Amino acid sequence: MNLAQIRQDFWQQGYVELLGFFDLDLMDELQKIIVQHYADSPDFAHSQDFLDKSVTEVIPWFPQQEGVKLIDEIEQDKHLIALSTAILGEGWKALYCMAMFSKAHSKGQAWHQDCPPEDSRQFNLNRLLYTMDVGGDLGGEVLVMPASHKVGELSVGKPDEDFKEQIVLRPKKGTLIMIHGHTWHRVLPIKNHYRVSTNFRAMPAGTPDNITDIAVYRNMRYQFSTGRVLEERV
Repeated sequence: MNLAQIRQDFWQQGYVELLGFFDLDLMDELQKIIVQHYADSPDFAHSQDFLDKSVTEVIPWFPQQEGVKLIDEIEQDKHLIALSTAILGEGWKALYCMAMFSKAHSKGQAWHQDCPPEDSRQFNLNRLLYTMDVGGDLGGEVLVMPASHKVGELSVGKPDEDFKEQIVLRPKKGTLIMIHGHTWHRVLPIKNHYRVSTNFRAMPAGTPDNITDIAVYRNMRYQFSTGRVLEERV
């Protein structure tokens, strides 16, 4: 890996996509664990009000809380650690691992920022690992707005509107996508079957552990710990 180039690309664009980062057999092993957990028809974890307002239908699971050893092994991958250090600097901290499952014909995720953008030094890093191909007949592509981590607050408007500047990513099994927590990003609807991704979130030194408690959507700010809409954005 050219860590200096990857770091430069990340800080210019607010994201970076690395194809073939992880071993495919390892991805198959993790995919099996995740799919077995969710079984055939998992229930949504959030309230219907949140699902409606956020235009988001993703079901989270936190496998480290249940002692899934493979998650710890992946998190300690030396290449992932080196890349995270190159982007975040010394003293960064792993936050938590969140698997995300989307049912067939579900909405995906509307535009959002994972944390409030008022302080450019306070942010999380999404380290998104893909254990299956995304895009094409499946749908579920990842949309990002390049350099939006430098702009500030996500604009007010339709939650799932298209922007002419948006970039469409179609990660393959083994891909790693790194997304700055202030970068505007979205997941397109899932056309058929299910969609899985795994987010190893991290944060730079000096960042509070609850950095992702409040997310910014185009129509609201939402606090996950209390399940409340903090601000209606109109």
